[in-house]
Amino acid sequence: MIALLQRVAQARVEIAGEVVGQIGAGLLVLLCAEPDDTEVVGEKVLAKILKLRIFGDEAGKMNRSLQDVGGGLLIVSQFTLAADTKSGNRPGFTGAAPPALGEALYDAFVKAARAAHPVVHTGRFGADMQVHLVNDGPVTIPLRITA
Repeated sequence: MIALLQRVAQARVEIAGEVVGQIGAGLLVLLCAEPDDTEVVGEKVLAKILKLRIFGDEAGKMNRSLQDVGGGLLIVSQFTLAADTKSGNRPGFTGAAPPALGEALYDAFVKAARAAHPVVHTGRFGADMQVHLVNDGPVTIPLRITA
């Protein structure tokens, strides 16, 4: 599973002009399931995200986690994180899970996130979304955990 984490001052997802998910300070997580992923892999990714120390402490050092600071979590599906750009100029996406599996794993990830963290919002799987964010830092962390 691939996740791209962006520490944000605020973020929101719109679909056809309607805000469907919005947070203040916290993490925007762009999430891509891969064909061999399982719910267990998703749980490992979530555990890492919640505990990753990428928020500043009193001294400004990145020493606090999302849970420590009580930030929001905005989870957006993004199969393009699995883009293969090795040859040609048109990326291939066979590295992403098929849509049915991707959606099931995304839904399981969101369910687990809501059980583990108090502020969780989402985009909508498969929708044409516009993601607005104010990247804080900027801090952008790629994360990949495999089965």
